[in-house]
Amino acid sequence: MDDRPSRLKAFLAEIAAELGEANINRSAETLRRYGENTLPGGDILPAAVLYPGSTGDVQAIVRAANAHLVPLYPVSTGNNIGLGSRSPNEPGQVVIDLGHRMNRILEINETLAYAVVEPGVTYQAMYDELVRRGNKLMLDVTSGPPEGGMLGNALDKGAGYGPYFDHFGFACGMEVVMANGDILRTGDGALDSADVSNWHTSKYSFGPILDGLFAQSNYGIVTRMGIWLLPRPPAVRSFHFVYENDDDLEEIVDLCRPLKLSNFVPTLFRVTNDLYLCGTEGESPEYRQSGGKRAISHEGRRALRKKHGLGAWNVSGAFYGANDAAMEPMIGRVRAHFGQSGKARYIPHEEALEIGPLAIAINAFSGVPGVGELGLLKWRPGGGNSWFLPGTPMIGRIANEFQRLCRGIYQEHGLDYTVMNVCSARFARGLHVLGFNREDEDERLRAQACYRKMAEEVARRGVFVGRSPVDFHDFHMGQAIVPFRTACGRIKKALDPNGILAPGRYGIREIPF
Repeated sequence: MDDRPSRLKAFLAEIAAELGEANINRSAETLRRYGENTLPGGDILPAAVLYPGSTGDVQAIVRAANAHLVPLYPVSTGNNIGLGSRSPNEPGQVVIDLGHRMNRILEINETLAYAVVEPGVTYQAMYDELVRRGNKLMLDVTSGPPEGGMLGNALDKGAGYGPYFDHFGFACGMEVVMANGDILRTGDGALDSADVSNWHTSKYSFGPILDGLFAQSNYGIVTRMGIWLLPRPPAVRSFHFVYENDDDLEEIVDLCRPLKLSNFVPTLFRVTNDLYLCGTEGESPEYRQSGGKRAISHEGRRALRKKHGLGAWNVSGAFYGANDAAMEPMIGRVRAHFGQSGKARYIPHEEALEIGPLAIAINAFSGVPGVGELGLLKWRPGGGNSWFLPGTPMIGRIANEFQRLCRGIYQEHGLDYTVMNVCSARFARGLHVLGFNREDEDERLRAQACYRKMAEEVARRGVFVGRSPVDFHDFHMGQAIVPFRTACGRIKKALDPNGILAPGRYGIREIPF
């Protein structure tokens, strides 16, 4: 006999006594909204939604879940569009919406340039507060919505485009509710003292570094985090280069690499293809002609590039300095570097500000959250969007092999190759956007098959993904070596023996010793 309904009922009664009835929601409309995502696998409905207001509330929820063996699924703001949004990874889990009430900026230290946030603090909220305080500090933003949570993005290894692009790497000091209800403080926060002055400034403290256990895992619920901020530079000046041929990616990557190895360019390079940029400006002009059965034609791509003044590949980066004049020598050096072959067309900062898709990049380099890249959701009707996030070493020949491979797989499945390569010194993350009509069953299945085939093919070539949609958590964990899977399962068993925290998230499940 299935006793899950009775256990859930007893659990919710206990939570109502602790948090109040107003902080439990089981309405059909709410469950539908929280179960929604943009992925090809379909929506995943939770059993209930809880709204804790404090770390103490989260402790109470976790302890009750252990008592009644009810699976939980914590989210911060649930705006990781293309990866799962707020939907749990398995039906019937109870969503803990941490960001609904736990949305305070707990501290901003302007001297040491850091903030301490709860899960509900969004990029927009932090930006607005920094502006209110005089705009002395700058946050690093993502391609996602401004209402995305800073804490949740860092824990999912999200990234941006400025010097502080590594959001988990530039986080420091966590408060974590463990599966048994205990509170863990990481880093210097582990000191047995009421006043821990270096909690959010010293990353490497006494003993093992435990912070990494809580990235892309289900080992605990992070309820606060320190995040480092960048002193806002007096001036930002971007540069942009346009290339006309798909295979020019080889030259681009080889030119970006030395500029990042020396850190001469402080930002990452955004190397975007034509459809990633033009796709933010409206629906595919060819979609309705084929009913979504075919990828856009070469002629259609060329027409879009001409319309928007862009290329097959578009390179963007930026410098920071005291004023525009101070950065002119640096711009000159970059122009000479990219101009060696004669293939690149330079677009200066002032002109780029008037080109919508390039203005998006300038905002990203300037730490200004925006909605521009969400326009990709409208490239095909039906709202389908899934992200495939492999990488490549910063070697032009290899990067080009991967773009040919993935471009061909998109084409094979009748989808439009849409990608931004975010290039650092040694590695580039490929943000492959799978846009599809989620209301068309054939197109939905093609998108699912396209993702799977790309994941299989790049794995054969020794490349793993960095993040994953919830549809593919188990699939990607299955690609890992057995000792890695075993270690993840043993940690889960040790820290969460009843398996109540997001079972299956990132493919992690408890296993017996």
